[in-house]
Formats: sequence, C-alpha cells, structure tokens
Amino acid sequence: MASDIYRKPIMFALVSAVVILVGTFVTMFIPMMTPQMHPRLENLMPYTPLQLAGRDIYQREGCNNCHTQTVRPLRTEVMRYGEYSKAGEFAYDYPFLWGSKRTGPDLARIGKKYPDAWHERHFENPREFYPESNMPSYGWLKMHALDPASVRSHMDALAFPYTQDEISALQGRTEMDAIVAYMQVVGTAVTKKAGGDVKPRVSAPEVRNPLAGDPAATAAGKELYGENCSVCHGASGEGDIGPSLVDGMFLYVEGDLEDEDYFEMIYNGSEEGNVEAGRVMQGGMPAFGEELSKDEIWSIIAFIRTLQGK
Repeated sequence: MASDIYRKPIMFALVSAVVILVGTFVTMFIPMMTPQMHPRLENLMPYTPLQLAGRDIYQREGCNNCHTQTVRPLRTEVMRYGEYSKAGEFAYDYPFLWGSKRTGPDLARIGKKYPDAWHERHFENPREFYPESNMPSYGWLKMHALDPASVRSHMDALAFPYTQDEISALQGRTEMDAIVAYMQVVGTAVTKKAGGDVKPRVSAPEVRNPLAGDPAATAAGKELYGENCSVCHGASGEGDIGPSLVDGMFLYVEGDLEDEDYFEMIYNGSEEGNVEAGRVMQGGMPAFGEELSKDEIWSIIAFIRTLQGK
C-alpha cells in the first residue's frame, strides 16, 4: 500500500510539500516565537520622543545609505570601531539600520564619543572637520521645528513608553536637536571596551617630549594641530567645543601636567570614566593613536607648549 503513493505523482508531490512545510514550521517558525530568539541587552532602553524623532530624520535623509551601524566580530573592525555588535542592542530598532555601504564611517559606537556641540557643527559643515568629506551639509535642520503630535503618533505606533512632559518638552526643539540626541544614544547599550584586549591604552615611555624645542617639529606640530585639533580647541588653544589648552587646567582640574600625559590623552582619547594622572575623564575626545604617528603627536605637544608660552 505504501508503494501506491509512488505510482501517483500528484499525490506524492502534495504529501512531500506538506511534510516539508510542517518540518519548516517546527524547525524555523516556532523557535522564532520563543523569548531567547529576541534578546535584549540589560542596558537597552526604548527611544525617548526626542531620540525617536532623530532616528526618523536619520532615515528620512538616507544616512543609512552611507553609514553602517554594525561592527562585525573581526579583529580589524573591533580595533577601529570598538566592541562588536550584539543582537540584543537592536531590540527597539524598527526597522534595523545596519546598512551595507560605508561611504562614511560606521556609526555603531558613535554614542557619547563626541559632545553635542561637535555633532551640531559637524552636521552644519562636515568639511570643517574633514576637508575631503563628501557628506552634505545639514545646517538647515536647525530651521525646522519638531511637531510634537507627529512624534507622539510615532511613539504610539511603536508602543514606546513616554510621558506628557516629554512630549511637551519637544516644543521649540529642532530637527537638529533630535538627530544629535539620536547620535548620542546609538550603541550606548553595549559596554564600551575600546576593543577589549585588542586595543589596550598606551602609556608614554618618555617623561619629557623628545622633540621639545625642535623648530622643525614645532612647525610640523602647528600644521598638524590646525588639521586635527583647532576645530575643537581653537586656533590658538583658547577652547571651543573642547576645553582651553592655555588656561593652566588639565581635565577640568587646576594645574597643568607633564608632556607624557598630553601624549597619552591624544593617543588614547578621553573615554568617559578613564583616569589620567588621577583626574577622571568626561569623554568627548577621540583617540588619534591610529591616525598620527608618535613623532607627530610629540610635534603637536611641542606646538601646544608654544601656545602656553613654555
């Protein structure tokens, strides 16, 4: 009797299709409904109204066409961008904005990397920071106010929690405020490890700058400072987005420090919570250790000392 089905090709095809569909349902669709298939990181929070408005603007302007938001678990990517992406950090992303093209750098770990003022200036004029950037200018976002009712409807559609005070606080806020708020939350649910053991912090072996007093090094440092530092610290070190370099302070504490501390700060950046010479960093300065050689960093320090009259 069992062999009869082989003599009926239509019946055989139908039975085979049913068996395959049942197997597919059991092995694929049922597991997809289980909680472990939808992880969520402990630190992950739903978007606030302002952050969600910024995410909507990010999508509207097609930012994900040029920027990815995922770090693959490859040594080179982890060294460059930070801890690799986890499934649980995207639980509230509808849709995902992973992207597939890096015309611009990956943004998966952009949150809290720079201060708000940096992002605002960068959106206004990307070439002020990166002369060869082909990113469009988005300064006009400052002229467009958010619509609280529209933002509220988006929060409702995604079932994100919010309060009436949060919606009321959107009055007078601009699209620039929103997209900066979104930038500052991207990737922050993952504890930053600066690449874990792959990219340890570097300490300067020399106490004194080996290029101190070298006119050629100071001249080179002036040019490098203009290209990499002046946009945040001012052309003469007077401070702007970043703190002043000529006020006798270091990491918001009165009293300057040694050349080696400047070297370590420039090389490693100022990740929030790290300590330099007993002073706690507040974050906001990226690491330049992969972009500048040690001699170039020492040259910048030599120039900074001339700004300080030392």
